[in-house]
Amino acid sequence: MYKVGDKIVYPVHGVGMIESIEKKLVLGHRDEYYIIRLVNNDMKVMIPVKNSTSSGIRTVIGKNEANKVLDVLKHGETVSEADWKLRYENNFNKVKGGNILEVAEVTRDIFRRGREKELSTMERKLYESAYNMIVSELAFSKNADIEEVENIVSEALCAS
Repeated sequence: MYKVGDKIVYPVHGVGMIESIEKKLVLGHRDEYYIIRLVNNDMKVMIPVKNSTSSGIRTVIGKNEANKVLDVLKHGETVSEADWKLRYENNFNKVKGGNILEVAEVTRDIFRRGREKELSTMERKLYESAYNMIVSELAFSKNADIEEVENIVSEALCAS
C-alpha cells in the first residue's frame, strides 16, 4: 500500500504523487481511493486502492534503474514487425504495461524507425507518449528539471 506523498507511475498516464487516500462512495460501493495528481498535465485521478496492482501503478524508479533506462535508449537491437498494425499493437502494449525498460525500448525503436522513414500519426503519438513518460519519470527519479532530462534523453537516443 502506498502512502500520501509517494511518487508513483500510472502506466500510459505518467508520473504523479499521491495527494490523499480517501473513502468515497462510487456506484453504491464505499472504497478507499488513491487521489493522484499527475505531473504532466496537473490532472487528478482516483484509483481504487484494491485495484492499484492490477492497474499497474508502481513506485518511481531509483537512480540505478534510471541509468539502466539510459543504457536501453543508447543500446540494444531494434526488432520490429513489418506489419505496422502489429508493430503498433506490440509497442502500445509495452507502454501500457508500465515497465520503464520496455517503455525505453519502444522509445528507442520508434526513434530509430523515424530516422529511416516517416512515422504514421499513431506511431508518432505513441513515441511522444513513451518519450514523455521516460522524461517525467527520470526527472522525478533524478530530482532534475524536465529540460535537463529532455537533453539527457535526446543525447542517449542520438547515441543509439
